[in-house]
Amino acid sequence: MSTLADVAREAGVSKATASRALRRPEMVAAATLERVRAAAGRLGFHPNPAARALTTGRTAMLGLIVPTLANPFFAPLVLGAQQAAEETDNHLLIAVSEYDADREAALADRISDQVDGLIMVAPVGTDAALRARAARRPLVLVDRRVGRLPAVVLDTAAGTADLLRHLLDLGHRDIAYVSGPAGSWADSHRRTAMHALTDATEGARLHVLGPLPPTFDSGITAAAAIPPRATAVVAYNSYLALGLLHGLKAAGLEVPRDMSLAAADDLSALASTTPAVTALDVPVAAAGAQAVTRLLEAREGIRRTVTSHLPTLLRPRASTTHPPS
Repeated sequence: MSTLADVAREAGVSKATASRALRRPEMVAAATLERVRAAAGRLGFHPNPAARALTTGRTAMLGLIVPTLANPFFAPLVLGAQQAAEETDNHLLIAVSEYDADREAALADRISDQVDGLIMVAPVGTDAALRARAARRPLVLVDRRVGRLPAVVLDTAAGTADLLRHLLDLGHRDIAYVSGPAGSWADSHRRTAMHALTDATEGARLHVLGPLPPTFDSGITAAAAIPPRATAVVAYNSYLALGLLHGLKAAGLEVPRDMSLAAADDLSALASTTPAVTALDVPVAAAGAQAVTRLLEAREGIRRTVTSHLPTLLRPRASTTHPPS
Protein backbone atom coordinates (compact mmCIF):
# COMPACT_ATOMS: atom_id res chain seq x y z
CA MET A 1 0.00 0.00 0.00
CA SER A 2 1.37 3.39 -1.02
CA THR A 3 2.14 6.02 1.61
CA LEU A 4 2.27 9.81 1.61
CA ALA A 5 6.07 9.56 1.48
CA ASP A 6 5.80 7.48 -1.70
CA VAL A 7 3.59 10.13 -3.29
CA ALA A 8 6.03 12.90 -2.30
CA ARG A 9 8.95 10.97 -3.78
CA GLU A 10 7.03 10.24 -6.99
CA ALA A 11 6.04 13.91 -7.39
CA GLY A 12 9.48 15.24 -6.48
CA VAL A 13 8.26 17.33 -3.52
CA SER A 14 8.61 17.22 0.23
CA LYS A 15 6.23 15.15 2.33
CA ALA A 16 4.84 18.37 3.85
CA THR A 17 4.11 19.79 0.40
CA ALA A 18 2.42 16.57 -0.69
CA SER A 19 0.30 16.67 2.46
CA ARG A 20 -0.76 20.27 1.84
CA ALA A 21 -1.59 19.51 -1.79
CA LEU A 22 -3.90 16.65 -0.82
CA ARG A 23 -5.47 18.26 2.24
CA ARG A 24 -5.27 22.03 1.65
CA PRO A 25 -4.94 22.41 -2.15
CA GLU A 26 -5.58 26.17 -2.00
CA MET A 27 -2.17 26.55 -0.30
CA VAL A 28 -0.20 24.95 -3.16
CA ALA A 29 0.77 26.25 -6.61
CA ALA A 30 -1.33 24.84 -9.44
CA ALA A 31 1.60 23.05 -11.13
CA THR A 32 2.68 21.42 -7.87
CA LEU A 33 -0.89 20.41 -7.08
CA GLU A 34 -1.23 18.76 -10.49
CA ARG A 35 2.04 16.80 -10.00
CA VAL A 36 1.03 15.58 -6.55
CA ARG A 37 -2.47 14.54 -7.63
CA ALA A 38 -1.08 12.75 -10.68
CA ALA A 39 1.44 10.89 -8.49
CA ALA A 40 -1.28 9.92 -6.02
CA GLY A 41 -3.40 8.65 -8.91
CA ARG A 42 -0.58 6.54 -10.35
CA LEU A 43 0.16 5.02 -6.95
CA GLY A 44 -3.48 4.55 -5.96
CA PHE A 45 -2.98 6.61 -2.80
CA HIS A 46 -6.02 7.87 -0.88
CA PRO A 47 -5.61 10.09 2.22
CA ASN A 48 -6.77 8.46 5.43
CA PRO A 49 -9.90 10.35 6.63
CA ALA A 50 -9.09 9.73 10.29
CA ALA A 51 -5.57 11.06 9.88
CA ARG A 52 -6.84 14.06 7.95
CA ALA A 53 -9.32 14.82 10.73
CA LEU A 54 -6.54 14.74 13.32
CA THR A 55 -4.29 17.11 11.36
CA THR A 56 -6.89 19.52 9.96
CA GLY A 57 -9.81 19.20 12.35
CA ARG A 58 -11.99 18.26 9.36
CA THR A 59 -13.53 14.94 8.41
CA ALA A 60 -14.67 15.80 4.85
CA MET A 61 -18.00 14.33 5.95
CA LEU A 62 -21.19 16.41 5.71
CA GLY A 63 -24.36 15.42 7.55
CA LEU A 64 -27.66 15.46 5.65
CA ILE A 65 -30.89 14.92 7.60
CA VAL A 66 -34.04 14.46 5.50
CA PRO A 67 -37.57 13.90 6.84
CA THR A 68 -38.27 10.83 4.67
CA LEU A 69 -37.05 8.88 1.66
CA ALA A 70 -40.54 7.58 0.84
CA ASN A 71 -41.50 10.93 -0.72
CA PRO A 72 -39.96 11.25 -4.23
CA PHE A 73 -39.42 14.96 -3.56
CA PHE A 74 -36.29 14.24 -1.54
CA ALA A 75 -34.51 11.74 -3.82
CA PRO A 76 -33.21 14.32 -6.36
CA LEU A 77 -32.26 16.60 -3.47
CA VAL A 78 -30.05 13.87 -2.00
CA LEU A 79 -28.54 13.16 -5.42
CA GLY A 80 -27.82 16.85 -6.01
CA ALA A 81 -26.16 17.14 -2.61
CA GLN A 82 -24.14 13.98 -3.16
CA GLN A 83 -22.83 15.17 -6.52
CA ALA A 84 -21.83 18.56 -5.09
CA ALA A 85 -20.09 16.84 -2.16
CA GLU A 86 -18.16 14.46 -4.42
CA GLU A 87 -17.06 17.30 -6.69
CA THR A 88 -15.44 18.96 -3.66
CA ASP A 89 -13.88 15.75 -2.25
CA ASN A 90 -16.44 15.50 0.54
CA HIS A 91 -18.87 12.75 1.49
CA LEU A 92 -22.43 12.65 2.82
CA LEU A 93 -23.68 10.95 5.94
CA ILE A 94 -27.47 10.66 5.49
CA ALA A 95 -30.07 10.20 8.22
CA VAL A 96 -33.89 10.11 8.07
CA SER A 97 -35.98 11.81 10.77
CA GLU A 98 -39.50 10.66 9.73
CA TYR A 99 -40.91 14.16 10.47
CA ASP A 100 -40.31 13.57 14.20
CA ALA A 101 -38.73 16.47 16.13
CA ASP A 102 -37.26 14.26 18.88
CA ARG A 103 -35.78 11.80 16.39
CA GLU A 104 -34.47 14.70 14.30
CA ALA A 105 -32.67 16.16 17.32
CA ALA A 106 -31.29 12.77 18.40
CA LEU A 107 -29.94 12.06 14.91
CA ALA A 108 -28.33 15.49 14.70
CA ASP A 109 -26.69 14.98 18.10
CA ARG A 110 -25.47 11.51 17.12
CA ILE A 111 -23.76 12.50 13.88
CA SER A 112 -22.55 16.01 14.76
CA ASP A 113 -19.17 14.80 16.05
CA GLN A 114 -18.60 12.79 12.86
CA VAL A 115 -19.19 15.61 10.36
CA ASP A 116 -17.93 19.09 9.53
CA GLY A 117 -21.46 20.49 9.44
CA LEU A 118 -25.12 19.65 8.99
CA ILE A 119 -27.75 20.18 6.30
CA MET A 120 -31.26 19.79 7.72
CA VAL A 121 -34.02 19.46 5.14
CA ALA A 122 -37.49 20.71 6.12
CA PRO A 123 -36.66 20.35 9.84
CA VAL A 124 -39.56 20.28 12.28
CA GLY A 125 -37.63 21.29 15.41
CA THR A 126 -38.19 24.66 17.07
CA ASP A 127 -36.43 27.83 15.97
CA ALA A 128 -34.63 27.93 19.32
CA ALA A 129 -33.36 24.37 18.93
CA LEU A 130 -32.04 25.07 15.43
CA ARG A 131 -30.31 28.28 16.55
CA ALA A 132 -28.66 26.41 19.41
CA ARG A 133 -27.45 23.70 17.05
CA ALA A 134 -26.06 26.29 14.61
CA ALA A 135 -24.03 27.79 17.47
CA ARG A 136 -22.24 24.44 17.94
CA ARG A 137 -21.69 23.30 14.35
CA PRO A 138 -22.05 24.83 10.86
CA LEU A 139 -25.69 24.38 9.82
CA VAL A 140 -27.64 25.01 6.62
CA LEU A 141 -31.42 24.69 6.44
CA VAL A 142 -33.37 23.63 3.35
CA ASP A 143 -37.02 24.67 3.00
CA ARG A 144 -37.00 26.34 6.41
CA ARG A 145 -35.99 29.84 7.41
CA VAL A 146 -34.90 30.75 10.94
CA GLY A 147 -33.64 34.28 11.49
CA ARG A 148 -30.23 34.75 9.89
CA LEU A 149 -29.23 31.09 9.71
CA PRO A 150 -27.95 30.05 6.26
CA ALA A 151 -30.83 28.57 4.27
CA VAL A 152 -31.83 27.36 0.82
CA VAL A 153 -35.55 27.84 0.16
CA LEU A 154 -37.48 26.43 -2.77
CA ASP A 155 -39.99 29.19 -3.41
CA THR A 156 -43.04 26.94 -3.58
CA ALA A 157 -45.06 29.57 -1.73
CA ALA A 158 -44.84 31.91 -4.71
CA GLY A 159 -45.22 28.91 -7.01
CA THR A 160 -48.39 27.72 -5.32
CA ALA A 161 -49.76 31.24 -5.62
CA ASP A 162 -48.96 30.97 -9.35
CA LEU A 163 -50.99 27.75 -9.49
CA LEU A 164 -53.87 29.45 -7.74
CA ARG A 165 -53.66 32.50 -10.02
CA HIS A 166 -53.76 30.15 -13.03
CA LEU A 167 -57.00 28.63 -11.69
CA LEU A 168 -58.49 32.04 -10.88
CA ASP A 169 -57.68 33.24 -14.40
CA LEU A 170 -59.58 30.22 -15.75
CA GLY A 171 -62.63 31.38 -13.78
CA HIS A 172 -62.53 29.17 -10.68
CA ARG A 173 -63.63 30.85 -7.46
CA ASP A 174 -64.07 27.95 -5.00
CA ILE A 175 -60.73 26.16 -4.80
CA ALA A 176 -59.62 23.43 -2.38
CA TYR A 177 -56.05 23.03 -1.14
CA VAL A 178 -55.02 19.60 0.13
CA SER A 179 -52.25 20.58 2.53
CA GLY A 180 -49.17 18.70 3.68
CA PRO A 181 -47.85 17.26 6.93
CA ALA A 182 -48.45 18.92 10.30
CA GLY A 183 -45.69 21.34 11.26
CA SER A 184 -44.46 21.85 7.69
CA TRP A 185 -42.87 25.32 7.42
CA ALA A 186 -43.18 25.31 3.62
CA ASP A 187 -46.84 24.32 3.76
CA SER A 188 -47.71 27.12 6.19
CA HIS A 189 -46.10 29.67 3.83
CA ARG A 190 -47.95 28.23 0.85
CA ARG A 191 -51.26 28.59 2.68
CA THR A 192 -50.43 32.16 3.65
CA ALA A 193 -49.65 33.07 0.03
CA MET A 194 -52.81 31.39 -1.27
CA HIS A 195 -55.05 33.03 1.33
CA ALA A 196 -53.57 36.43 0.47
CA LEU A 197 -54.41 35.91 -3.19
CA THR A 198 -57.95 34.68 -2.64
CA ASP A 199 -58.61 37.50 -0.15
CA ALA A 200 -57.60 39.95 -2.86
CA THR A 201 -59.83 38.34 -5.50
CA GLU A 202 -63.52 39.16 -5.40
CA GLY A 203 -65.71 36.12 -4.79
CA ALA A 204 -62.75 33.75 -4.34
CA ARG A 205 -62.66 31.20 -1.51
CA LEU A 206 -59.90 28.80 -0.47
CA HIS A 207 -60.93 25.58 1.32
CA VAL A 208 -57.96 24.01 3.16
CA LEU A 209 -58.05 20.25 3.83
CA GLY A 210 -55.57 18.75 6.25
CA PRO A 211 -52.87 18.69 7.47
CA LEU A 212 -52.35 15.32 5.81
CA PRO A 213 -49.44 12.93 5.22
CA PRO A 214 -48.16 13.62 1.68
CA THR A 215 -49.07 10.14 0.39
CA PHE A 216 -51.10 8.51 -2.39
CA ASP A 217 -53.60 7.05 0.14
CA SER A 218 -54.13 10.48 1.73
CA GLY A 219 -54.97 11.86 -1.70
CA ILE A 220 -57.64 9.18 -2.19
CA THR A 221 -59.13 10.03 1.20
CA ALA A 222 -59.01 13.79 0.51
CA ALA A 223 -60.93 13.36 -2.76
CA ALA A 224 -64.03 12.46 -0.76
CA ALA A 225 -63.64 15.52 1.50
CA ILE A 226 -63.50 18.23 -1.18
CA PRO A 227 -66.43 20.65 -0.63
CA PRO A 228 -69.21 20.18 -3.20
CA ARG A 229 -68.96 23.82 -4.33
CA ALA A 230 -65.23 23.53 -5.19
CA THR A 231 -64.41 23.30 -8.90
CA ALA A 232 -60.62 22.97 -8.58
CA VAL A 233 -58.13 21.41 -6.17
CA VAL A 234 -54.41 22.03 -5.56
CA ALA A 235 -52.35 19.23 -4.00
CA TYR A 236 -49.39 19.78 -1.66
CA ASN A 237 -47.31 17.30 -3.67
CA SER A 238 -47.43 14.90 -6.61
CA TYR A 239 -48.25 11.82 -4.50
CA LEU A 240 -51.36 13.54 -3.14
CA ALA A 241 -52.22 14.64 -6.69
CA LEU A 242 -52.03 11.04 -7.94
CA GLY A 243 -54.26 9.92 -5.07
CA LEU A 244 -56.73 12.71 -5.83
CA LEU A 245 -56.80 11.74 -9.49
CA HIS A 246 -57.64 8.16 -8.51
CA GLY A 247 -60.15 9.16 -5.82
CA LEU A 248 -61.99 11.63 -8.04
CA LYS A 249 -62.32 9.03 -10.77
CA ALA A 250 -63.65 6.48 -8.27
CA ALA A 251 -66.25 9.06 -7.19
CA GLY A 252 -67.40 9.46 -10.79
CA LEU A 253 -65.77 12.86 -11.31
CA GLU A 254 -63.79 13.48 -14.47
CA VAL A 255 -60.66 15.67 -14.48
CA PRO A 256 -60.80 18.38 -15.76
CA ARG A 257 -64.44 18.34 -16.92
CA ASP A 258 -65.85 18.20 -13.38
CA MET A 259 -62.79 19.20 -11.32
CA SER A 260 -59.52 20.87 -12.27
CA LEU A 261 -56.43 19.46 -10.54
CA ALA A 262 -52.94 20.89 -9.97
CA ALA A 263 -49.90 19.88 -7.89
CA ALA A 264 -47.24 21.91 -6.11
CA ASP A 265 -44.42 19.72 -7.44
CA ASP A 266 -43.83 17.64 -10.55
CA LEU A 267 -41.94 14.60 -9.28
CA SER A 268 -44.11 11.55 -9.99
CA ALA A 269 -44.49 11.49 -13.76
CA LEU A 270 -47.51 13.81 -13.64
CA ALA A 271 -46.88 14.71 -17.27
CA SER A 272 -47.64 11.08 -18.18
CA THR A 273 -50.98 10.69 -16.39
CA THR A 274 -54.35 10.89 -18.14
CA PRO A 275 -54.92 13.77 -18.16
CA ALA A 276 -51.44 15.21 -17.66
CA VAL A 277 -51.46 17.20 -14.40
CA THR A 278 -50.67 20.91 -14.17
CA ALA A 279 -47.76 21.23 -11.76
CA LEU A 280 -44.79 23.25 -10.53
CA ASP A 281 -41.32 22.48 -11.83
CA VAL A 282 -39.29 22.60 -8.59
CA PRO A 283 -35.43 22.64 -8.81
CA VAL A 284 -34.95 20.09 -6.04
CA ALA A 285 -31.56 18.74 -7.16
CA ALA A 286 -30.24 22.31 -7.40
CA ALA A 287 -31.37 22.90 -3.82
CA GLY A 288 -29.31 19.93 -2.61
CA ALA A 289 -26.23 21.14 -4.47
CA GLN A 290 -26.72 24.71 -3.26
CA ALA A 291 -27.05 23.51 0.34
CA VAL A 292 -23.68 21.73 0.12
CA THR A 293 -22.07 24.87 -1.32
CA ARG A 294 -23.52 27.00 1.49
CA LEU A 295 -22.35 24.50 4.12
CA LEU A 296 -18.79 24.46 2.75
CA GLU A 297 -18.82 28.26 2.84
CA ALA A 298 -20.02 28.19 6.45
CA ARG A 299 -17.27 25.69 7.29
CA GLU A 300 -14.73 28.18 5.91
CA GLY A 301 -16.28 31.05 7.85
CA ILE A 302 -17.61 32.72 4.68
CA ARG A 303 -20.81 34.67 5.35
CA ARG A 304 -22.98 35.92 2.49
CA THR A 305 -26.67 36.09 1.58
CA VAL A 306 -28.59 34.54 4.47
CA THR A 307 -31.23 32.80 2.35
CA SER A 308 -30.84 31.48 -1.20
CA HIS A 309 -34.23 31.47 -2.98
CA LEU A 310 -34.75 29.05 -5.87
CA PRO A 311 -37.79 29.90 -8.03
CA THR A 312 -40.30 27.38 -9.38
CA LEU A 313 -41.90 27.28 -12.83
CA LEU A 314 -45.58 26.71 -13.62
CA ARG A 315 -46.27 23.87 -16.10
CA PRO A 316 -49.91 24.19 -17.28
CA ARG A 317 -51.30 20.91 -18.63
CA ALA A 318 -54.57 19.26 -19.54
CA SER A 319 -55.83 18.75 -15.96
CA THR A 320 -56.87 22.38 -15.56
CA THR A 321 -59.55 24.15 -17.55
CA HIS A 322 -62.52 26.47 -17.08
CA PRO A 323 -64.98 25.47 -14.33
CA PRO A 324 -68.12 23.55 -15.31
CA SER A 325 -71.06 25.78 -16.03
